[in-house]
Amino acid sequence: MKKRLLVTFIFLVTTVAVYAQNKPKDQASYLEYKNEFFKKVEESSEKYWNKPKTEKKQYKANFDGIDIPKSKEEFKYYWHNDPKDYPQGNTGTCWAFSGTSYFESEVYRLHGNKIKLSELYTAYWEFVEKARGFVESRGTSLFDHGSESNAVERIWKKYGIVPQISYTGLGNGQQYHDHSKVFSEMSSYLDGVKRNNDWNENLVVETIKAIMDHYFGAPPAKVEVDGKWYTPTEYFNKYVNLNFDDYVEFQSTIKQPYYKYCEFEVPDNWWHSKDYLNIPLDEFIATIKNSVRNGYSICIGGDVSEPGIDGIAQAAFVPEFDIPSEYINEYSREYRINNGSTGDDHGIHLLGYLEKDGKDWYLIKDSGSSSRNGNDVGYYFYTEDFVKLKMLSFMVHKEAAKDILKKVTAVK
Repeated sequence: MKKRLLVTFIFLVTTVAVYAQNKPKDQASYLEYKNEFFKKVEESSEKYWNKPKTEKKQYKANFDGIDIPKSKEEFKYYWHNDPKDYPQGNTGTCWAFSGTSYFESEVYRLHGNKIKLSELYTAYWEFVEKARGFVESRGTSLFDHGSESNAVERIWKKYGIVPQISYTGLGNGQQYHDHSKVFSEMSSYLDGVKRNNDWNENLVVETIKAIMDHYFGAPPAKVEVDGKWYTPTEYFNKYVNLNFDDYVEFQSTIKQPYYKYCEFEVPDNWWHSKDYLNIPLDEFIATIKNSVRNGYSICIGGDVSEPGIDGIAQAAFVPEFDIPSEYINEYSREYRINNGSTGDDHGIHLLGYLEKDGKDWYLIKDSGSSSRNGNDVGYYFYTEDFVKLKMLSFMVHKEAAKDILKKVTAVK
């Protein structure tokens, strides 16, 4: 009997060892870059601007064998404007699109009103504020395309907001947003300001506005809604009517003390906002999971320049050749932040969840071009592991994070 048990044990150990050696692993290869929607954007821009296109390859994981949700309808998700008609095109304004989408959903959740707001109105005034910061810092403050989702709050507080139909930011005959020329012109101008020490703030701001007015059109001073005229601030107060003190930004990094508000140290936080509550990674993920299960969508951002994300597959996962799931923790996450392989390069709107095989998949609304090549235009499906490893910050209503906020030992 003992001999038989020993033989059986040896057989099982051998079988497990052979299986472990032969277990299929995630693979990857260099593939021709395929983004049919961005191809349309490029072709439209080429026609509009008369500029050539370029070809490139990307290192991509093999999605064969990954059990990806088939449709967004498998998810429980919350009201939002359909992303199909509102792509960001060839711009770096994902922060404005994701932040705007998030607050549109919040208006519906809190007030029951469905509104569509102008992303380019916010981007216009953010460029103005960046130009102002450039002058005040004597050219050391970053002037670039990107920003953070809480810039939407800052801009709306100062300048108000208008309906999307009142300000599209598109030129006559322009189908998709393309900021390559306007940004190049603004950057060249500011380079000259710095080179010649022409630090006249009013002149610089008015020149930046004049450049944008040429490409985008000037933002409206008043808008007509329901037969009445409103300034952007009046429209914000009446139709948006959100208290931004009710929203909290979170990050998770071992570089800063936990349960303290601190700076989100990325280039797009160009104004050095210190309004980010730093929490441990386990609580970072738990807050996301609990929020989306209790009626709240989330504005979130992080790194999407990964082999494990693909627009045709419409999904994002962490391949084993990057890191096995069981090794994803605050240290492996921080390692990637520290070496630059995780950066803050995209803002998105997390709308809902699907629990599958004991872990979450998240429904993502994405204004970027790569999200427009799958069956559900404007959406991605992210695994829980991808969010845990690659997403750096998120914003949610404070009622969704009451337990975490009780642990805060300092105030803003």
